Amino acid sequence: MARVREYQERHPDRPVRLVVNEVNLGLAQNYIEGAFIGRGKYYRLICGDDVEPKETFVAVLRNLGRADMIIPYQVACPGRTLFRRALSKTFTFLVNTITGNKIRYYNGLALHTRYNVMRWHTDYRGFGFQADLATRLLDQGASYIEIPVTARERQTGQSKALTLHNVFSVAHMLLDLCIRRAGKLLYRKKLSRPGQAPRTTSSM
Repeated sequence: MARVREYQERHPDRPVRLVVNEVNLGLAQNYIEGAFIGRGKYYRLICGDDVEPKETFVAVLRNLGRADMIIPYQVACPGRTLFRRALSKTFTFLVNTITGNKIRYYNGLALHTRYNVMRWHTDYRGFGFQADLATRLLDQGASYIEIPVTARERQTGQSKALTLHNVFSVAHMLLDLCIRRAGKLLYRKKLSRPGQAPRTTSSM
């Protein structure tokens, strides 16, 4: 925070705005709030733990505007433990199995339009918020491009992926995905009943 304020003082002409919450809202809710506060058409989360090299930013932004979602997937992440890699693959497998999608990686900080983040934002506070947003958009027929990128394990601090709060939040999100998928399949089944005329609506 001090560095941001220092930067603002040295560059008063730059459109940099610092918003400080009175209480910690968590990463997911700050991500959503940032979309409402921000301006512009496109939106992407940049984490403060410096896990993405410059080449990853270039690869993502090079595809700006080519689809509703630009979804990075990690092909290399030096320093990440075998357990963390297995946990990530398990999470991706579960989300894909539940939703019927074939996304390679859900937590790669996808590039979205800011409107989509505001319109289809997640209700969760844990690390599953990116998967929740992506699957909501896929249910709406959003287009996407997956691009291979590299990452690096954080050098300082500890990951909060395995905190009790995050585990419960992710479990809740997965349960919600199951309910949404069941509702979607049931709705399709009703629409495909033989001999049933399609329902139409009109407005004046």
